[in-house]
Amino acid sequence: MPPKSRVRSVDALRGLVMIVMALDHLRESYHSGAMSFQPEDLTRTTAALFFTRWITHFCAPVFMFTTGLGAFFWLSCGRTRSQLSRFLWTRGLWLVVLELTVFRFAMFFSLKSGVVMLLVLWALGWSMIALGFLAHLPVRVLAVLSILVIVLHNLADPVQASQFGSAAWVWNVLHQPGIFQVAGVPVLAGYPLVPWIAVMSAGFCFGPVLALNAVERRWWMIRIGLGMTLAFLVIRAINVYGDPQRWSARVPGMTVLSFLKCTKYPPSLDFLLMTLGPALLLLACLERVNLTRTNPLLVFGRVPLFYFVVHFCVLRFMTIPMALLRYGNAAFLFQPAPSMGGTAKLYPPNYGYELWVVYVFWIALVLALYPLCLWYARLKERRIDWWLSYL
Repeated sequence: MPPKSRVRSVDALRGLVMIVMALDHLRESYHSGAMSFQPEDLTRTTAALFFTRWITHFCAPVFMFTTGLGAFFWLSCGRTRSQLSRFLWTRGLWLVVLELTVFRFAMFFSLKSGVVMLLVLWALGWSMIALGFLAHLPVRVLAVLSILVIVLHNLADPVQASQFGSAAWVWNVLHQPGIFQVAGVPVLAGYPLVPWIAVMSAGFCFGPVLALNAVERRWWMIRIGLGMTLAFLVIRAINVYGDPQRWSARVPGMTVLSFLKCTKYPPSLDFLLMTLGPALLLLACLERVNLTRTNPLLVFGRVPLFYFVVHFCVLRFMTIPMALLRYGNAAFLFQPAPSMGGTAKLYPPNYGYELWVVYVFWIALVLALYPLCLWYARLKERRIDWWLSYL
């Protein structure tokens, strides 16, 4: 059974990215530019807006990786690999169901209209299901396979879904984001599964490192984290392989931002090195921090799905009264947003708030969620009801 200190540092890292993640979701719902351009559009963005988006890039890779670590911890508590597989399959399917129901309703306020979106919970769920099978492989074999997929998957970038004809949707689900039709309903594959599955399995294979003593554990985390960070700088600087988007100095004053603008959908080699390298360094630092059980990082990190569901539903449903107060109308919110295929003309021309207001909303939301998540974390500690493990 892993020492509590090691699990605590992983929970703290997960809690940190959960807090940061809320900032991105608030930006998407409330920022004045969210309906007209992407924050990484170097011809229109500002440094503040770009880095508001960029810092949140750490969330998905870290959460995928730490979910793999969590699976290793669960296995090391005296369970069998068959029990681990059943655990991962059931929870993975539950996440897929949540994506297609709760989050679809929160996004469009309807289960019938709008695009069916296959996003982070979809990818997380199917990655867990895949890990349920992959966990039966020897750890060293799985580690090699995971690294090869992460390093080499960008070789498949030139392959287009259209080349597969009627089976194009398979490539959309696996590697190339895109929209396809299912019984006349548009489906957006926003989080292709490759290489997210490999990121989670790599986290599972990293588990034995955390089983080492404190000195060796930090030695490996720091060196691997530094190695990945340096690898990102070198590969990105060479600008030949590692990301389908090449950086350039064409936009005045945006060279550094162009360098950091890596592809997330699907996550490129550069993207994963840029995020997971520093994350491992941060994990090594968190091991030295003495966090109390009521520290927000630990509280949010121990109930990540509960936090995710509540924060997303709250920020989405709050758009309705805020729109009524500011515009006297909220009907436009019941249509798909422009970024989701909707019509920008349906939104008020002055829709949204300045970036500093988004930060105020973010702080207020996190503060409001803390007591609720603390209550739920304590409930999970006191009770062993099976349903508590699903949220």
